[in-house]
Amino acid sequence: MKYINTTINWRHVLRYFIKASQRAEKQGSIRKINKRYPYIHPGKKTNRQAEIAVSVDQSGSVSDKMLAIFFAELDKLSDIATFTVIPFDHDVAYNEIFVWNKGQKKIWKRVKCGGTDFNPPTDYVNKNLSFDGHIILTDLQAPKPKPSKVQRMWMAPIECVNHPYFQTNERVIPIDIKMEF
Repeated sequence: MKYINTTINWRHVLRYFIKASQRAEKQGSIRKINKRYPYIHPGKKTNRQAEIAVSVDQSGSVSDKMLAIFFAELDKLSDIATFTVIPFDHDVAYNEIFVWNKGQKKIWKRVKCGGTDFNPPTDYVNKNLSFDGHIILTDLQAPKPKPSKVQRMWMAPIECVNHPYFQTNERVIPIDIKMEF
């Protein structure tokens, strides 16, 4: 398990993950000057926008306080990326999936309350390969999921990270909920 040091602010790691997941759409432009071959070849114009899938574990073991903290941070990060929020517990709530566009404000709500299974949101992200990254907010209290076709990161309370239900080589970010309020 790639355990991130708790002295590093988890918000910085989250921002880095989103910015590193950005895909660049490049196209030639005669208005941009090529740095290597000026006025011989056209330059490149890039358009960068990250498309991130955020799976939110809404099982009964994930507290409302933790959900509120995470959605507050997503509200701040919506300035740099577009998110697709996927609420799940033992299955995905397909009618509650929404796209959180850049600059948009949203209010969070709990829509599910059951057991936890990480395979349904992983399947959803694997089928929709338009995503650049996958963030899962959870308490890590379920069996290990299938492999993801996109870069995946886990965020969980520090108590759950110290005693995980499964081992993974993916990035796991501990959130100290007691320090947030």
